[in-house]
Amino acid sequence: MAFLKEPDYSHGRAEKTAVVLINLGTPDAPTTSAVRRYLKQFLWDQRVVEIPRAVWWMILNLIILPFRSKKSAEKYAAIWSNDGSPLLVHTRKQAVLLKGYLGERGHEVNVVHAMCYGSPSIPEVLSQLKAEGHERILILPAYPQYSATTTAANFDAVTQHYQQTRNVPELRFIKHYHDHPAYIHALKVSVLKSWEINGKPEKLVMSFHGLPKAFLMRGDPYHCECYKTARLLAEQLGLGKEEYIVTFQSRLGRAEWLQPYTEPTVQALAKQGVKRIDVVCPGFLADCLETLEEIAMEVRQAFLGAGGQTFNYIPCLNESPDGLRALAEISEQHLIGWPTMKTASMREQEKQQALISRAEAKRFGADH
Repeated sequence: MAFLKEPDYSHGRAEKTAVVLINLGTPDAPTTSAVRRYLKQFLWDQRVVEIPRAVWWMILNLIILPFRSKKSAEKYAAIWSNDGSPLLVHTRKQAVLLKGYLGERGHEVNVVHAMCYGSPSIPEVLSQLKAEGHERILILPAYPQYSATTTAANFDAVTQHYQQTRNVPELRFIKHYHDHPAYIHALKVSVLKSWEINGKPEKLVMSFHGLPKAFLMRGDPYHCECYKTARLLAEQLGLGKEEYIVTFQSRLGRAEWLQPYTEPTVQALAKQGVKRIDVVCPGFLADCLETLEEIAMEVRQAFLGAGGQTFNYIPCLNESPDGLRALAEISEQHLIGWPTMKTASMREQEKQQALISRAEAKRFGADH
């Protein structure tokens, strides 16, 4: 095997630590060709689709990609921002802010983002970290609930990259944080803030990304972890069992997926006389196609079209302070034992620099 070229060695260079926040991925543009490239990479992963390769190759290349790419591109175009894909924009901001939150806790670490599918790719990011001298890498998946289709796919991409690396850094992987108190608290704060503005609904719908039921039967813990997140959040909000419901969205193909499905469920609620629902998506750290288009647009229309009167989508944690504090606390617990804490002299130097900066800013203001 030919290994990747190692960066030039420099004596005395300090070893660095990095946290890599990995999200699923997004097309580079809301165009048919870009979406086709993205879907081809995403749906060819055996972690995502376990159908025998020969059969799946024909289904993917002859049916799904030719017909689904254009339709998906139109959906992406509906939520695309001036800065690009919402998922990429939020994930990038989360990484930048998380570095600051960890810095406030005294950790000298770099925080970068990567995508399991699309750009910036995991190999690209890990190669850059190696070139910069990072010898300790903490992988933080942007999926609170573990699934082989997401979390394990991240781990596969990381380890496959390092199979080509001669000098492998020290690695740590965060498996899940679906029941972490700080994460549940952040969700609670997000929901309560929405209720303070809009009032409390008749029913809170907690919609998670779907998964084929066969995966559950084969041992994937995702289903159970989703329900635990929902139960803990409901307890924190003081909700009774009749005041919330767990559903699953984003079904693909004709096979049975985890139920109940989100869209038929909200339609049924409307037909039962429920006039107002709120929908929150506790399985997504950042708003994306599945939340902004599928939930906030399609599912909203389904509820209102079935007789509902008020539909409120509660955004993901995105860059919320409580969400970032949760990620910082989760990361910190997995950084224990690594030499990431700033020394007293470093903290004093930063303090003095901050005082100088404030003095200069005050003087600049007085002069102008």
